[in-house]
Amino acid sequence: MTGKICLVTGANAGIGKATATGLARMGAAVVMVCRNRERGETAQAAVAADSNSQDVDLLIADLSSQGSIRKLARTVTSRYPQLDVLINNAGTITRIRRLTVDGLETQFAVNHLGPFLLTNLLLGILKASAPARVVTVSSQVHSKSHLDLDDLRSNREYTASQVYRKTKLANILFTYELARRLEGTNVTANCLHPGVIATKLLDDYMGGSHEAGFGSGNSFGDSPEQGAATVLYAATSPESEGISGRYFYDNDVRETAPITYDEDHARWLWDISAESTGLRSWPAPRGH
Repeated sequence: MTGKICLVTGANAGIGKATATGLARMGAAVVMVCRNRERGETAQAAVAADSNSQDVDLLIADLSSQGSIRKLARTVTSRYPQLDVLINNAGTITRIRRLTVDGLETQFAVNHLGPFLLTNLLLGILKASAPARVVTVSSQVHSKSHLDLDDLRSNREYTASQVYRKTKLANILFTYELARRLEGTNVTANCLHPGVIATKLLDDYMGGSHEAGFGSGNSFGDSPEQGAATVLYAATSPESEGISGRYFYDNDVRETAPITYDEDHARWLWDISAESTGLRSWPAPRGH
């Protein structure tokens, strides 16, 4: 990965930090995106020390704010000559329904609309850097969910675990549709389930419910390094090169829930997401 520039969101802890460390050890220049400067600087120093790399940058952005995401994208495109890998890892769970500064439900804003907007804003530099890869961290819990496209803000009902599942389903629908729209560009888009991982995320998931598909640092689960393994496989391995529109688990392509293959559903979500983020919707893929 020497000579490659890789951006990782949510890089201050857990899978994101482990992924950043793994990329730096491979020789990549790593851009860590974190929300909190103090925690970000601590993580940056740890990643640099653990990888014996000085090519580890830190950018501060709040992915619940579309203004902050747009500022982040402008910084990336102005500061770096290329972007070879974008890893959408940042995620959140809120036990009660909260709205962002943009008036959107927080989980859906951070977990889905954040990656949607950031990826779209960085597509120019990704295409110019091709071959390039977009990797989005999803979860196996997507299979227990459905999307009500008339209630994406969860106005009617809010259960933290159900909304989280919905966002992970949205990650996959987004990835598959993005892959279709990127055909012929030499930019690939894939997503993955990192495994049952002991991170803080589950501590915010219904007080540590096992049904999330993650582990709690106080109970069970594999290490963040084990979780990062599939992320790194999708982002760097020769075996995954050229593969697009797929879902990985344990370094292998796996099937996802039947609804994820509904292209009409994916296009509807794309159009709603484009409207919610102020982006113009792209023309539909060829043949549609």
